[in-house]
Amino acid sequence: MTTAEDIATRILYEDNHFIIINKRPSEIVQGDKTGDAPLSELVKEYLKIKYSKPGLVFLGVVHRVDRPVSGCVIFAKTDKGLSRMNKLIHDREIKKTYWAVVKNKPPKVEDRLLNFLLKNEKQNKSYLVKPNADGALKAELIYKTIGKSDNYFLLEVELLTGRHHQIRAQLAGIGCPIKGDLKYGFPRSNPDASICLHARSIEFVHPVKNEKIIVLAEPPDNSLWKAFAKK
Repeated sequence: MTTAEDIATRILYEDNHFIIINKRPSEIVQGDKTGDAPLSELVKEYLKIKYSKPGLVFLGVVHRVDRPVSGCVIFAKTDKGLSRMNKLIHDREIKKTYWAVVKNKPPKVEDRLLNFLLKNEKQNKSYLVKPNADGALKAELIYKTIGKSDNYFLLEVELLTGRHHQIRAQLAGIGCPIKGDLKYGFPRSNPDASICLHARSIEFVHPVKNEKIIVLAEPPDNSLWKAFAKK
């Protein structure tokens, strides 16, 4: 399967302004020091081929999702789309819902978590700190338990703020590190170096068409996610 054909199978939404892709856990959204081909470049190549564009293809990265995480990623196909989507993000008018698989039972079936996070640039890791710590940022989310397998719990998480590694750090803070997330305290890595965190859905009012958009991304096709799908 060619790159363009592969991307085509993972499109969750596309119009003249935006394209939303179901990201795989191994992919980086933008180029980084690894030199690996980012998802943004693969999407550009898809657009170039599909629309027979002779020159450079514009594609704006609206937001990023960590490399080991899967799910919804929004890209803008126009400058206008990018600037308007950036405003929605700034105004917190995009609802992002994640699924997380954890080994330990959460202390409550559902809860609202409010913490303060401090990012350590060298370690590329965020820590829960006291509210008055220098550089600390408020992090808030809502989680609820929506599934259970023989060994794991499935949590649905709604982000109320968008901080670095927020879900990973906050769930670890209640004793529920995400499966495979060695950085935040899970004892074993997943074979494919992923973590079991999935950007399940994105909801927003289209900033150009003024229509409500709701996009759902299916989780990775493996036995663990399938076990929850059967429940």
